[in-house]
Amino acid sequence: MLNALWLSFFLIAGVSALARWLIGGDPTVFAALVESLFSMAKLSVEVMVLLFGTLTLWLGFLKIAEQAGCVDLLARLLGPLFRRLMPEVPSGHPALGLITLNFAANGLGLDNAATPIGLKAMRALQDLNPSSTTASNAQILFLVLNASSLTLLPVSIFMYRLQQGAPDPTLVFLPILLATSASTLAGLLSVALMQRLKLWDPVVLAYLLPGALLLGCFMAFLASLSAAAISELSSLLGNLTLFGLILSFVLVGALRRVPVYETFISGAKEGFEVAKNLLPYLVAMLCAVGILRASGALSYGLDALRWVVENLGWDSRFIEAMPTALVKPFSGSAARAMLIETMQSQGVDSFPALVAATVQGSTETTFYVLAVYFGAVGIQRARHAVGCALVADLAGVIAAISVCYWFFG
Repeated sequence: MLNALWLSFFLIAGVSALARWLIGGDPTVFAALVESLFSMAKLSVEVMVLLFGTLTLWLGFLKIAEQAGCVDLLARLLGPLFRRLMPEVPSGHPALGLITLNFAANGLGLDNAATPIGLKAMRALQDLNPSSTTASNAQILFLVLNASSLTLLPVSIFMYRLQQGAPDPTLVFLPILLATSASTLAGLLSVALMQRLKLWDPVVLAYLLPGALLLGCFMAFLASLSAAAISELSSLLGNLTLFGLILSFVLVGALRRVPVYETFISGAKEGFEVAKNLLPYLVAMLCAVGILRASGALSYGLDALRWVVENLGWDSRFIEAMPTALVKPFSGSAARAMLIETMQSQGVDSFPALVAATVQGSTETTFYVLAVYFGAVGIQRARHAVGCALVADLAGVIAAISVCYWFFG
């Protein structure tokens, strides 16, 4: 799938460039294509420098949380809920701890670090699966919730915004929180409908209702604020949550007599190993997106979509963010490249860039997750996993656009 997507970028760019030369009489387009390749390769290295630091930092702190027992505590707290949502998984099974750790990594926005943990969780669930080729209900629910990507602290998005010169990288904290909540809720409800899960079970309601009520009250509070006040609050909560989480990991680790420095170094080494393998993928996708923009093909497609939207009488400022939304279900690296390219071409704090950042933080790469997670355990029949994951994706994109109009007007 990624081969086809990457090849299509080059083929579309080539056809568009030929059209601009032969029909539009613009021979400079080929110079622009070559220049774009080199500039995007340079940008890839610049992004990777900060990405190395970010992944190394957060996997170090996550290792402290793991050694301090925070993850095990969270698994025990969520155990009663998982027993209702995944009744075929026995209480105390290792899969529950791995699922919790995977959700923690996703919640921190560490999508690259979450993948190896998620693969371990999927293998643990496969041990309980009576079929070697058909996805179980527990595997489908785990995959859909993973694809909906509940991101409570999108540090990767903050990192990309910082690298592109944003004066306040955490400005999109609240928009992403609201959009990713909508995505996850849509994914959970769609799976519950297909699997006939009893969400009205008293235990399930005891877990979900307080969070839903709290989110509803918070949204009502936000509705009473001005756009400037909302942006200021988003920045404050983003930075406060970020530092508060770091401090809590270190303090709990120290109280539990965890050698916090040595543990941090151990986790940081894992982060370095994860990050160093990303550069080839980042170069490949950024260069492909760069020539797509330089050839004019991306502009042609966006102009066509903008014409449709404007003829429907809608505001079209979000159109420039749609490349990120359209490729996100297929490739995280392509969506990341689209996001960075949008920030560069439109401005890091422009409305399209803010929408693209919110979309990037609120949904996951459905087909990539499906291929990697199910492929790793030999699952061939996905059943309703794809449909439910795409419902979550659509809800996340719509929510991201709507929330950004609410926050940034």
